[in-house]
Order: sequence, then structure tokens, then C-alpha cells
Amino acid sequence: MKTYIIGHLKPDTDSVVAAMALASLYRGVDCFSYSNPEAAITGEINPETQFLMDKFGMTAPAILSAEQIQSDDQVILVDHNEEDQRLVGLNPEQIVEIVDHHKAKLNFNQPIFLTFKTWGSSNTIIAFMMKKNDFTPDQKLASLMLAAILSDTVGFKSPTCTPKDKEMATWLAELAQITDVETFTLEIFKAKSDVSKLSCEEIVKNDYKVFDFGGKKVMIDQLETVEQEKIISEKKDCLLDAMRQVQNELQVDLIFVAITDILKVNTKLLVLDEAAAQVASQAFGGTVQNNVLDIGAKLSRKKEIAPPIEKALS
Repeated sequence: MKTYIIGHLKPDTDSVVAAMALASLYRGVDCFSYSNPEAAITGEINPETQFLMDKFGMTAPAILSAEQIQSDDQVILVDHNEEDQRLVGLNPEQIVEIVDHHKAKLNFNQPIFLTFKTWGSSNTIIAFMMKKNDFTPDQKLASLMLAAILSDTVGFKSPTCTPKDKEMATWLAELAQITDVETFTLEIFKAKSDVSKLSCEEIVKNDYKVFDFGGKKVMIDQLETVEQEKIISEKKDCLLDAMRQVQNELQVDLIFVAITDILKVNTKLLVLDEAAAQVASQAFGGTVQNNVLDIGAKLSRKKEIAPPIEKALS
């Protein structure tokens, strides 16, 4: 019997590291009483996460399919809760706990353990749990957890960032012996921005989530970069073609790609068609020009991009 700890589809750094960190905590503290806690992921990691794994000499968890989960195994979800974000084919009856920082959308037949906090990163929650249980992560894991908080809060610039994120990041930086957090953040930004080896389809699928807004399936991909204008000028047509293919493949009603400049604090939305353009204009104001809408100083998909789109469709 195993207890798998897994993040959402299309894993990002916060999702991957949260699974690793929670597995480490649950193996190290007896009171949680989970059988053989093991971190797993739902798909290939992105370039940013691979950079961090290489930098700190760590290996990402193995990719898990629903078919590998035995009938007596248990599952803990981190960094997500919605059914659309879960491992495809996962039996909800096997979910025993969720640790998350997103809006809850739940409907289970049995009670489970829930830890939800309105903080900027799932790793902030797990660092808080570690401190509460007198558990100290090793230097490498602390480094990854710090990186995950910096990534998810966009170097503390995101409106999702809270004082608790900064407090836990300070603790983890001390454990990681990282004294120049600003330089470390810039390293993460550069790794996050590197799409040179990705196809247009891979960019569109790099960090996406599918939402159910007013009965419509809406996919929002976000690319955080320091080369926003270059990507739009050189890759826009290719990205629009890829968006069309991905929309058909995933059978979503609307698709958006948010290209976010993490240094200038600005997001431009790639809009595929007239239906999406109407929703985008209603959500953010302004006029879509040549399939692009500048939505201004917005960084957070969770707090600043998805909610206006949901409101426009409600």
C-alpha cells in the first residue's frame, strides 16, 4: 500500500516541489501515519523546473498514471483540487487529503483532510506545516521550496503574494544558505523565459489550466517571460495556429494565451477568434488588435486573469 502525493496536470515548479516537500514531511513525522508517502507527477516537467532540479542535483518524481494506482493505495492532492486539474482516470474515492492555495471546487462522497490557505504558493503552506511540526527540510529541498515560492509569487511581485510567503521564504533561504535572493530570483526568471527549445504547441501547453466557467470549458495558458515583445512579434502566427490545434484537441470552447513580462509587470493576451475577443474585451476592456489584447499590469492567472474571464461568461 502506498500514499501517492501528486500535483496538477501540466506540472509547474510549485506543484512538483510541493509533492516532494509534503512526502518528505510525512515520511519524517510519525503523527501523520500515511503508508509509504511517495511524490509523483502527472507529466513532463517544464524547463524552469528542470533547471532547478539540475542546479541542486535533485531528480524529479516519476510520472504516475491512474493505472499504476492500486485499489488499496491512497492519494493526496497538492496545488490543485478541481476535477479538471486532476490526474486523468483518478478514482476520487482514493483521495484522502488536499493541500492547496486555489479556490475550492469540491464534491466528495466522504470526508477528507483539507488544508487550504490564501497564500501565494503551496510550498508556503507546506513550509508552515513543517515549522509547526518541528521538521527541517535539508538544504537541497529547502532550495527547491524557496524557488517554488519565488516562482509562484513572481519574485514577491504577484498580488497573490502575502506576508506569510515572505516569512517562509526567509526561513527557507536561511536553510538553503542562499543569501542573495534577488539574484536567485533572476536566475529563475531566465530559466522560466527560455522557450528556445519549445515548439509553438509546447508553448501553448507549457503552463495551462482548463476551467469550467458558466458551463463553458476555458483554457488559459500563461507564459512568463522577459522577452514578451520578441515572442509576440516572432511567434504570434505560429502560436495562433497551435492554439487552434490545441483547442480542437482538448475540446475547449475558448482558449487564451497570456504572455506575461515578469520584469515590466505587463500581460498581453493572445486571442484566437471573435468569440474569444468579445469575452476578453468584456473581461478587461479595450479592443483586441491583430489577435492581441494588452490587459495591463497583471501577473496572476489565479487572481487577475481567470476571475474577469469567469465574470464575463457568468
